[in-house]
Amino acid sequence: MTAIQKYEELGFTNDFMFSRIMQDQKICKPFLEMILDIKIDHIEYLESQKTIDLKVDAKSVRLDIFVDDGKTVYNCEMQTSFFKNIPKRSRYYQGFIDMDLIEKGADYSKLKKSFVIFICTFDLFGKNGYIYTFENRCVEYPDLRLGDDAIKVFVNVNGKDDSHISSELKELLTYIRTSKIPDKCVNPLINNMDEALRKARSNEEWRKEYMMLETMRSDYTQKGEERYNKLVKILLDKNDYTTLKKVTVDSDFRQKMFEHYGL
Repeated sequence: MTAIQKYEELGFTNDFMFSRIMQDQKICKPFLEMILDIKIDHIEYLESQKTIDLKVDAKSVRLDIFVDDGKTVYNCEMQTSFFKNIPKRSRYYQGFIDMDLIEKGADYSKLKKSFVIFICTFDLFGKNGYIYTFENRCVEYPDLRLGDDAIKVFVNVNGKDDSHISSELKELLTYIRTSKIPDKCVNPLINNMDEALRKARSNEEWRKEYMMLETMRSDYTQKGEERYNKLVKILLDKNDYTTLKKVTVDSDFRQKMFEHYGL
């Protein structure tokens, strides 16, 4: 079982700390502006850990940071675990955000421009880039944009190719990765973020909330490991190596086996 990281050691790559500090509009707004290289006039509302529910199929998705400036919506997530399906997850989030707007009575033509942003501690695409921005374009005519205003951005804080980013953004991403102010720092946002981080680490209410959530997560993980170990033992006892191999790589099939054996 993985030990719970000490609260006073948490940095920006911890999703709990990231979402709490980004509740400060004076940090969130310039942070988004620098990541996206745009100007945001104002932030109408800022919601941390927003949950979007669709009553049609009872599914829901929780968004770490969800910001609306009146014309554009921004969803920003901290991602520290590598999964190949993250691009499809961005599509999933995009769909939920759009449906949430429609649920509120918006006409399709009035769907807001949206950015789905993943701040990653790894290089998802293997190009050594810091920023990967995707929008829908025509395959036959690459210069022709679809114009659906759905943009997905993947940030790699461990990038190496800085030819497409400013020195200020490189400093910011270095700080996010290390939680240490770079030497000769010229980015004022970093100093503000570092001060917010120090204050957050001494916030007793957040500390208690973090410990409660991590304890629950640890208990859930332990129960999941125990259930998995029981399933493996059952299959080994039955010499069912074909099924055993499949449950190790197919999460949907593994869930079916849990249900089949009442685990």
